[in-house]
Amino acid sequence: MEDLTPRQIVEKLDMYVIGQHKAKRAVAIALRNRARRLKLPEDIRDEIAPKNILMIGPTGVGKTEIARRLAKLCNAPFLKVEATKYTEVGYVGRDVESMIRDLMAVGYNDVKAEMQEKMREQSGEKVEERLLDLLLPGSGEKESKNELIALPPGNSQTASENAVSTREKFRQMLRDGKLEDREVELSIDRRPQLPNMEIIAGGNMDDLESGIRNLTSFIVGGKSHRRTVTVKEARRLLTEEVLDGMVDHDKVAEVARQRVEQSGIIFIDEIDKIAVKGERSGQDVSREGVQRDILPIVEGSNVNTKYGIVDTTHILFIAAGAFSIAAPSDLIPELQGRFPLRVELDSLHKNDFRRILTEPKNALTYQYTALLSTEGVTVKFSDDAIERMSALGEEVNAVSENIGARRLHTIMEKVLDEISFSADEHKGETIVIDSAYVDERLKDVAQNQDLSRYIL
Repeated sequence: MEDLTPRQIVEKLDMYVIGQHKAKRAVAIALRNRARRLKLPEDIRDEIAPKNILMIGPTGVGKTEIARRLAKLCNAPFLKVEATKYTEVGYVGRDVESMIRDLMAVGYNDVKAEMQEKMREQSGEKVEERLLDLLLPGSGEKESKNELIALPPGNSQTASENAVSTREKFRQMLRDGKLEDREVELSIDRRPQLPNMEIIAGGNMDDLESGIRNLTSFIVGGKSHRRTVTVKEARRLLTEEVLDGMVDHDKVAEVARQRVEQSGIIFIDEIDKIAVKGERSGQDVSREGVQRDILPIVEGSNVNTKYGIVDTTHILFIAAGAFSIAAPSDLIPELQGRFPLRVELDSLHKNDFRRILTEPKNALTYQYTALLSTEGVTVKFSDDAIERMSALGEEVNAVSENIGARRLHTIMEKVLDEISFSADEHKGETIVIDSAYVDERLKDVAQNQDLSRYIL
């Protein structure tokens, strides 16, 4: 990600999201500025705060899709949350600080996976030895020495050679994959991690419950239970156990904390749903309370997590909302000021729908043809069918609720309903979907506006 220029980031997003160049451009610049900031001297680096982004646009135009693709594109801790999931402090539900705890958990798991991947080759030898111990009980080095003590002097060398020979034969069979289906009895150790005492003292209920449970397990001792599994499954379980024991969890937490603080990104969706319009009722007061709780996190504050204290000052926040009822100005002024970059996403029209159906990587038409190909049915969409479905999507959005590109999912399902249901009867056939077929499948719905409002 550090090597990608803003132009290259936009090109990557273009592979999956049609249009919305302004939003992609703003996101690309923000991401690139993160990398630029990290190259500066420490004294000026701390003074540069991220420019948070507010994406405004109707539903179904690509706000969430940009976030999804961004998460896969950027090599940084990324978390997508919905503003409506949180409640004001003092009410039952999740408080807004939990988004930082969740982001820290994402960062921790990412760093842990990276460190384990570096140790995977080294762990393979240990896993192989433990698998051989399971396949040949008593053939390990320590067990062999104990057995040799009990044997007469003349037989000790022969027994030792036989044990080594047998073990090496099994080792080769194991490497050749000839023992994958053989069953072994495996003992799995569950050693809980010692929880952060600060969380038990002052965390929220989720962390408090988890912390007390882990502390109890830590004091009592990790439970181990025996399972009969195949060698293939045993290798996976043993690899996890060995890698977990090889990783320095304190170092993982420290690296993850630094990565979250310096390059973490949180995407807050549906932020318009906590905006308050006009006179305030009891529920609106709670929504405003959530905004006020979000404010210090966006401004920069310290949040307790089970991996340590996280400073949110340099975390990038990208908020998005349709704002169909409320307006951005209905957010509290302090929160508005913390999202200085505002980007409006355009509504989608016929040409956009046509491109969405054909251009993106893994486009909608490709997804359906791939699904039906598993049944031996080849489905092809003609150009006029694409044009007809695109026009129909625009028409239905105009006369009913405008749900953007999501309308295409409904139209495609209706068009392919019969083929999807009876695919087994058309095995080996090639079915061409043209405009006449689209009209035939949708004629009753398209001609009745009241019906299309509910079905499409």
